[in-house]
Amino acid sequence: MAEFRFSGTAASGKSVSGTVYAPNRKAAQQKVKSLSDKHAFQLQELEKRAMFHYKVKHPSGKVVKGSQKAYAEDEIRNALARMGLEVVSVNKELISLNRKPPTGDVIMFVRLAANLLMEKMPFNEVMTLLMSDISSVPLKQVLRDINSDLKSGMEAKQAFMKHEDKLGKFTAYMLGVASQSGNMAEIYEATARFMERKDEFRKSVKSALISPMMTILATIAVFIWYVWSIVPQTAGLFADFENLELPPLTTFSLAMSAFLDEYMGVLIAGVLLIAAGLFAYFRTPKGQMLMSKNMIRIPVIGSLLHKLNIEVFSRVFAILYSGSGENLEVIKVAAEACGNPYMEHRIKTVTIPMMMGQGADLVRSMDASGVFTPMALSRFKTGAETGAVRKAAQQMADYYERETTLKLKAAVETIQTFVGLFIGLMVAFLTVLSAETAMIRPSANDMMGMGG
Repeated sequence: MAEFRFSGTAASGKSVSGTVYAPNRKAAQQKVKSLSDKHAFQLQELEKRAMFHYKVKHPSGKVVKGSQKAYAEDEIRNALARMGLEVVSVNKELISLNRKPPTGDVIMFVRLAANLLMEKMPFNEVMTLLMSDISSVPLKQVLRDINSDLKSGMEAKQAFMKHEDKLGKFTAYMLGVASQSGNMAEIYEATARFMERKDEFRKSVKSALISPMMTILATIAVFIWYVWSIVPQTAGLFADFENLELPPLTTFSLAMSAFLDEYMGVLIAGVLLIAAGLFAYFRTPKGQMLMSKNMIRIPVIGSLLHKLNIEVFSRVFAILYSGSGENLEVIKVAAEACGNPYMEHRIKTVTIPMMMGQGADLVRSMDASGVFTPMALSRFKTGAETGAVRKAAQQMADYYERETTLKLKAAVETIQTFVGLFIGLMVAFLTVLSAETAMIRPSANDMMGMGG
């Protein structure tokens, strides 16, 4: 998120200043307005922290270029001058693309950081090493900002959560928590494993769904082209014979070809409008909720997606669960990390309120949400009864990881079987159609009638 600095004056005449984080200026203004209403001050100025590119000359005569974020050009000039450098130029970046680092680069950063922390390397050295080694410009800038904020005394959680839109909310939260905990290496390792697992599963699901979908679409396109273009050029010649009875598939195909000739434009426009409408709807909160609710119910792959969501919830829960005190924040973070907006909504609006307002136990509250499998509820219940909830969550996550990995392969084979069957039916239809056309034998009278 972008960083904005505001300044104003209280009713007593005292100056007020601070910073807020928001995706854009409008959102920042709304946040500052809420603060001004609450603390009774008048907003005077709102500045966005932007990127500045500078060129300086060292006392040795060497000219060096660099980049730094600041609220104003004077901040950069004064800071460079205090370092004894001659400022040649400072220019504000006109167009800020605000690019998001690729998921693969973020995963690589967390994995490398986890490995280095496991080797007992100090965190500040880990950040310095990775900042100099990472090639991704967007990620490098994020790490620079985080490192700068940490050195200035900002809390680790706040420094990482500033970049939740680029790192991901769960990743930013976990890395922020890790920096304030006594087991940083363990949390980084668990986060890296979680991200790698989720990315691997997502790629596998895409591979399982996209390739068959493209194959089916290509088969349908060929089928339509054959019926619309080829059939009229062959079997269409016999349509003018008044007394010649055409075979059923040929008659059907000619009728379909005539229908496509007349309505193809309308069909294409209708499909595009429906696709655009669905795309726009599923981008809305309501549409996303509906899609995520039904995603886990689709045949073959839905059950796997549901178990993956529970696996992620359980793994995050196991990482953060303290075993004592209040763990509602842990449940909330685990729900946000599970990857299914509908499950997240049910856990936040049913499970957590039941625990807070009614004092219900964890398992009964989870059951009331209606998004956990009987096996998951049974495992958590056993853990609650034995005082080993964290261990139960870890076991549940490990079990579903193994199950979904094995069943995904079976699901891919099932999908491929259905695709093969679909293609076989299309080929069989076209083969029979071609055979019917080849067997049409008009009589001599039909031929003479056509010539007359």
